[in-house]
Amino acid sequence: MKRFWLVLLSLGLIVAFSTSAMAVDLKFSGEFYAAGLYQDKTTLCKDCGPSTAFYFQRLRLNTVFVVAPGLMLTTRADIMERSWGAARTDPWGNGVVNPGLQGYTFNVSSAGTVAENENIAFDLAYVTYVSPIGIISAGYQIDGAWGTVFGDNSIPTGKVSFIHMRGPWAFIAQTGKNSAFNASGIFGIGGEQGYPRGQIFNNGLADADNSFYTLAARYSWNTGQAGFLYKYIRIATIRDVRYGALSAAALGEDTIQIHVGIPYFKAQFGPVAVQSEIMYAYGAHNYESAWRRTWDGVQGVDGRRQISVLNGWIDATADFDRFYIGGTFAYLSGQNPAHERQEAGIIDGGYDWNPTLILWNADRNQWAGDLRGCVAYNANSTTGTANNAMANAYFYQVRGGVRPIDKIDIMASVSYAHAVVKPTQAWLYNSYGWEVDLTGTYKITNNLSYMLGLGYLFTGDYFKGENIYNDVQNDFLVINKLTLTF
Repeated sequence: MKRFWLVLLSLGLIVAFSTSAMAVDLKFSGEFYAAGLYQDKTTLCKDCGPSTAFYFQRLRLNTVFVVAPGLMLTTRADIMERSWGAARTDPWGNGVVNPGLQGYTFNVSSAGTVAENENIAFDLAYVTYVSPIGIISAGYQIDGAWGTVFGDNSIPTGKVSFIHMRGPWAFIAQTGKNSAFNASGIFGIGGEQGYPRGQIFNNGLADADNSFYTLAARYSWNTGQAGFLYKYIRIATIRDVRYGALSAAALGEDTIQIHVGIPYFKAQFGPVAVQSEIMYAYGAHNYESAWRRTWDGVQGVDGRRQISVLNGWIDATADFDRFYIGGTFAYLSGQNPAHERQEAGIIDGGYDWNPTLILWNADRNQWAGDLRGCVAYNANSTTGTANNAMANAYFYQVRGGVRPIDKIDIMASVSYAHAVVKPTQAWLYNSYGWEVDLTGTYKITNNLSYMLGLGYLFTGDYFKGENIYNDVQNDFLVINKLTLTF
């Protein structure tokens, strides 16, 4: 009996020592921030809204499992992303018990919902293999970020990617399923079903997914890089929506095909860094229930709207060590209400690009909510907004900064924006207004920094909407933020 156990133990030791290690190496990195924000007005309509003040935080943890040389598993999780002392988000959505939409409200920069991120939500999980012919990765990865920060929406997306490096060139091919249409749309969920937790509408159609295919090339040199990306997106998720099941029923049973081309360049000329990017999208929004639509006052005449969107920016910064100056110009096309056959708003300035503290600041919008103007007198009660990603705008900014010592960076900027087109035929004005921002960052240690920011918005008349008697009010905010990186 002892010999039996001895043999069994020996075999166990042989198996244990001959088994490949589950992970040769384990690497952690991440970021934690805690911040406080005070916003003087929560609406730009005069005498219409209170102030708001609160603290919020987030821990983002990146983990890389190095299984073998050239073979890795990468994950990312957002942990306790919440406002201090605030009520937890209702996973059913707005307090309404709806099993079809359970936990559905998206956190824009996450693969999880708002409710999940308040506890823990995994955003990324993908494998990477460095093969002799290129880098192959598959799983939930960051998509929607290319070239410069302009137009970037770093959204976790399920995809397969292949990158082939040849000298200074990089050639990229990708395909996958979009998590959301235009980063926030309810009808963009990828997969054969329209909702990640089960279809709630008619599922008589199998072809109801949101797919994309990407080809890109990038050339790098010592002082810069340039590239071009082409992306084809086919959105068929709303083909599976029963007509009349929605409040905006005419949105149902459609397919959208979009072609996007994005050239960019970054270059360093002595102390001056210049970057530019152009985004052009074209395609068609096909209405399969066109006979139920009304076009130019006539019902059922045609079932297609042409998509044509042009966005672009140029940014320059001259850095002279102790001080720097810079400027930005951006153009983002808008939806002209007089052109019913043309559709815009498919691409925008991106959630990653936040040139101001108040207008079009995705972080401010996530934590403090929408910032709206006066209600217009139309059927949709339209209000002027400048939330989330920038769209429909001419944007101008000048900025300058000083570094009195290595650990302190103080920057001031002045920005002005006005709308390219007015949202409705009766809209009165184009000016979004002027914004003045001042930020200071103190680097306490190599891994710990503190930021204090003040923003003041001289509100433009755009936010008056359609009524000349509406009045608007200026707004300001103060934010302080402690950030730990590791």
